[in-house]
Amino acid sequence: MGDVDAVTRAVLTASRVLVGVSARSLSAVEGKVTLSQFRLLVVLSVHGTTNLSRVAELLGVNPSTAMRMIDRLITVGFADRQANPDNRRETLIQLTADGHRVVDEVTTRRGEEIAAIVGRMDPAQGTALVEALTAFTEAAGEPPAPSAGHDAYPLGWTNDPRR
Repeated sequence: MGDVDAVTRAVLTASRVLVGVSARSLSAVEGKVTLSQFRLLVVLSVHGTTNLSRVAELLGVNPSTAMRMIDRLITVGFADRQANPDNRRETLIQLTADGHRVVDEVTTRRGEEIAAIVGRMDPAQGTALVEALTAFTEAAGEPPAPSAGHDAYPLGWTNDPRR
């Protein structure tokens, strides 16, 4: 590979753009949900109803941190909890209709902004970007996100618990 420093600077610059897109896409729910809480909404959207331990595992946080995040989402009406009918000692967490709406809205806004940015690029640059980002994600060990349909993960987060 050529100049590792130049590639690193380019990726860091692109990551600033993507962080900005992420922040702007959350503006519709500003004050109600943080980026971390939104990630929890996405995990629940992808995995459906699940227990606290699984949520914590999927987010890579300890259960007490996950519980605080869940409590905040319940307070704003984006998630709820109920006793597991198969195990009364266990609580299950799920998205509410409002939580699903937030995930869909934010994901749509993010996709539209990224599409607008990519649309301003020369088609050949777009092709090169796909190749470069594919190589980057493969080097990081990230599996590709499905491109469409019910298997597509919101924002590209996978259902791999190691992520």
